[in-house]
Amino acid sequence: MKNRISIVLAEDHLIVREGIRNLLQGEDDFAVVGEVTNGREAIEKVAELRPDVVVMDIALPLLNGIEACRHFHKAHSKSRVLMLSAHGDDAYVEGSIEAGAAGFVLKQAPGSALAHAIREVHAGRRFFSAAILQRYRDVQSGLRDGSGPKKRPPLTPREAEVLQLIAEGKANKETAVELGISIKTVEKHRTNLMRKLNIHDTATLTRYAIAEGIIESRIQNTTG
Repeated sequence: MKNRISIVLAEDHLIVREGIRNLLQGEDDFAVVGEVTNGREAIEKVAELRPDVVVMDIALPLLNGIEACRHFHKAHSKSRVLMLSAHGDDAYVEGSIEAGAAGFVLKQAPGSALAHAIREVHAGRRFFSAAILQRYRDVQSGLRDGSGPKKRPPLTPREAEVLQLIAEGKANKETAVELGISIKTVEKHRTNLMRKLNIHDTATLTRYAIAEGIIESRIQNTTG
């Protein structure tokens, strides 16, 4: 199992879970180390096994995937969470981002996209299904071509750096270490960003960064 990406799979439908497990076990660099059927089990299993990646359905019994993800984030878990859902509504996607998820894959996407997504989030990057990215870009395009609200002001190089790290899921402390500045300075840049862009939450900041290409959209040329 050394050098393989350890994965906990959280999915309550047996036939779906078996299909995902078989798909992942076909990849030489993956190791499915645990499976759970609800959000509370997910919290216990992740604390026990400390996997590299948690592939988690949103609609889990007892505790939904977003709330379980929020728990991992607050507990400073190093496990990266990849949400898996049949529904790509903005509320689900942005709720997942706000909770600390590193990516969001639609169940309608091909299996190769899921494998690619796991590798991307394990490498510390973000991943979103192509349909979600396109919707974000369409919205942002409307803002740029004048059909939407007033064009947003340009960012300073440091603000762009901070925005990128926020969008990649870095906490203020991690951002401060990465840029060699104080946490207080990071917080100041974050406040300025939100004021300039008229954005007031991390999920919308991340959506803006994706749509503007501030963080690279690493997707395969697949549908979904």
